[in-house]
Amino acid sequence: MIMEHRHHGKSSVGFLDSDEILCELNFKGNETFMDAGCGDGHIAIKALRDYIPEGRAYAVDNYLPSIDALNDYKKENNLENLIPIEADIAEGTGVGDDSVDVLLMLNVFHGFKASGQMDEVIEELKRVTCDEGKIVIMDFKQFEMEYGPPVEIKSSPGELGELFSNHNLKMTYLNEDIGQNLDEGKSHYLIIFEKE
Repeated sequence: MIMEHRHHGKSSVGFLDSDEILCELNFKGNETFMDAGCGDGHIAIKALRDYIPEGRAYAVDNYLPSIDALNDYKKENNLENLIPIEADIAEGTGVGDDSVDVLLMLNVFHGFKASGQMDEVIEELKRVTCDEGKIVIMDFKQFEMEYGPPVEIKSSPGELGELFSNHNLKMTYLNEDIGQNLDEGKSHYLIIFEKE
């Protein structure tokens, strides 16, 4: 299925707790982190400030106004370890092979299901992640919500597990109880993949 799905410039800051997400990633403090599909970049900035003060963070998005704003923030705050990158992840990030320790894709993967580019994206995530690294996908659960994408472009953890397995990536962790509290339960799941 190929359909148009865009949410340029939107942020999860209003409905997701960045500490809840970043605590799941078990940082040591010096990792190279990628926020893939970073939006306004608040997760990358929070990671640098509170979780990886001796590390660095790539903030990647194809929405130029967000990247321009992050470059301004970087200059104003002398944050040399923040690296904003304008890129379409399906076409490549420009980041070196095996260079990322922890890669997070938050509320983004469903967009590549909509565009039919899941395989290309997974290969790029795999390429930039180091052998001991983690690819972390957090996305909306498959039920109707007042916000978020339509149900038909959401994936279940099982579907992602099978898809990533086809690229020799194994699921090593799953949290199905994360995100905002809704009547149906928590809004999101978080799943971690590593190279086999």
